[in-house]
Amino acid sequence: MIESIYHDIMSPDVNVAGAVFKLLLSMLLGAAIGFERRRKGQIAGLRTFSLIAMGATLAMLISIYIPQEYLGLKNGDPGRIAAQVVSGVGFLGAGAIIQMKGSVRGLTTAAGIWMTACIGLAVGAGMYLITTIATLLIIFVLVYIEKYEQHAGFLWEHKVIRVKVHGIVSDLDKSLDVFKKYDVKASREYVKYEYENNVSIINYVVLTRDTVSVTNLFGELEACFSDPISITLTNEPNF
Repeated sequence: MIESIYHDIMSPDVNVAGAVFKLLLSMLLGAAIGFERRRKGQIAGLRTFSLIAMGATLAMLISIYIPQEYLGLKNGDPGRIAAQVVSGVGFLGAGAIIQMKGSVRGLTTAAGIWMTACIGLAVGAGMYLITTIATLLIIFVLVYIEKYEQHAGFLWEHKVIRVKVHGIVSDLDKSLDVFKKYDVKASREYVKYEYENNVSIINYVVLTRDTVSVTNLFGELEACFSDPISITLTNEPNF
């Protein structure tokens, strides 16, 4: 009995035992990746990644089943239907990418969705060991490579610091010195003078790490101006 089930699972032909095992395996592998994404606060989580993996596996099973069952071909074209998964999953990937006023979030999740679909296809083709290793490598990249990037200081972000002050400001040297102190790289400044209201609006386009203390930075930046109104951290210049 066990030997027969094992034979069905390892068989290249589509059968009930093999199909159920492949769907269960792809569900577990997809859930493992989805768990990591959900832990990071992404919308796409266990259910989304599980369904993507199982859907890709089912597409591969259909691709193998139709030539075998209806055309009598042992060497049909199993990639015909499965190939549409690779292009079609781009729709889900696009949905995972969120554009927020100049910054883009969700690229890693979109890449994970695409990779999970490929894992599902590979499970459907019977590549059990390879898909398990691939899943472990994906989790390694998502968890440990990110920690290495944080430790090495690779995680820089483009931000805009918007300062609104009373008066016409002509000297920005003090504020630029504050940025240097906190290792914030100011690439350019956009300045707007409202002479009627006697107000200056300065947008600093900066490159900063996520470890920078924004409150301390704002505290010292406030001291650079005689009569500040507001200091804001945004993703794009705003006048």
